[in-house]
Amino acid sequence: MMFTKSLGFAALFTTIASALPQDMMVRRQGMVRRDGGGVKITNNLQQDVYAWSVAGDVGPMQTITSSGGTYSETWRTNPNGGGISIKLALDPDQNDVLQFEYTEAGDTIFWDMSCIDMQAGDNKFTELGFSVVPSDETSTCPKAICKAGDTACSAAYLQPTDDHATHGCPIDTALELTLGQAA
Repeated sequence: MMFTKSLGFAALFTTIASALPQDMMVRRQGMVRRDGGGVKITNNLQQDVYAWSVAGDVGPMQTITSSGGTYSETWRTNPNGGGISIKLALDPDQNDVLQFEYTEAGDTIFWDMSCIDMQAGDNKFTELGFSVVPSDETSTCPKAICKAGDTACSAAYLQPTDDHATHGCPIDTALELTLGQAA
């Protein structure tokens, strides 16, 4: 009898779960992921870029190959309540780091680009520029463009107090971060 009730509850749960919207949150590895939005990073530099997605822990190093390689990540939450930082470096030792940072807050994703951990001057990220644009051109989500050579780009954090560089978008927004000029 207990087995029959358990099987009935399982069937009921499956029916309810299949009726939920597809953008409901899914739990994986202690983090909450939300389908629909995320970031795609394209490397148009002539050298590989190394990426680490950091929440409570540092994720494994990913290599974004030169001349068009990509890395994608769906929006997720940090189990400790903080944000997520995708750290980008030109060497695997994480020196001279450009960061794409984001935090989910209900139906909004807040994001920014940070140059705080980059050395001023001789840096390929600022030398060749980078941009973040929503994949949907009609989106109300703002762009952040740092043109080639702009070492004082106001679209990115240069100091910890540059809060004007934080942007908010609907949670289902897909953003495209491009490193260097388009090929």
